[in-house]
Amino acid sequence: MHALIRTARTTGLFYLGLAIAGLLGFVVIRSRLFAADDPAATLAHLVDNQSLARAGVALELLIVLTQALAAIWFYRLFRTADPLAASGIAAFGLVNAVTVLVSAALLATAVEVALDPIGDAATTVQLLYLVSGNLWGVGALFFGLWLIPMGSCVLRSGWMPRPLGWVLVSGGIGYVLSAFIRYLAPEAQVVADALAYPATVGEFWIVIYLLAIGVRRRALDEAPRDAGTAAPAST
Repeated sequence: MHALIRTARTTGLFYLGLAIAGLLGFVVIRSRLFAADDPAATLAHLVDNQSLARAGVALELLIVLTQALAAIWFYRLFRTADPLAASGIAAFGLVNAVTVLVSAALLATAVEVALDPIGDAATTVQLLYLVSGNLWGVGALFFGLWLIPMGSCVLRSGWMPRPLGWVLVSGGIGYVLSAFIRYLAPEAQVVADALAYPATVGEFWIVIYLLAIGVRRRALDEAPRDAGTAAPAST
């Protein structure tokens, strides 16, 4: 198998892992533990569902791991096609990983406080969950920013369908705008959510393309046999 295909499919696996961990951790588990308007209920959920709460922390750590690896592998995949944009994918992806890492630390602290209370445990746990949620909210800025250079790489390389590149760019812009709308106009949450839809389409599309096809054959004809692998160190 051509090295570029291996790099593309490895990138797709990391991105798929990121999507699954994010869905389970942020969408499924958090919604079962966090009661937005009831600190006492949030505390009770953590105490009664310790294993689920710890799984939520573990999944956020998995998000960090897969986000970081996907960012690095996207750089390896596209660095010969567009070095600047490929570096942007890596940089913005790693910033987002650090943001989620802080969120994971807050959730871990919430579990510890719930099981070994200090002061007003319900208020403390609620505050930790609120800050964690807002880290995800502001982190949407960088998640959008990493999609824009990703789309640029797709467009400039010609290795994947051009419509995919435009969907990624528009999705990234939508994600960035949604981050501002969420805080500037909280009553327009429906608009913020709608702006993120193209990003979701683009993400699933590129994951499927990377795993099923990798890159177009023209990329294999243009690239050296060892493309997508690290260059040997000079002596």
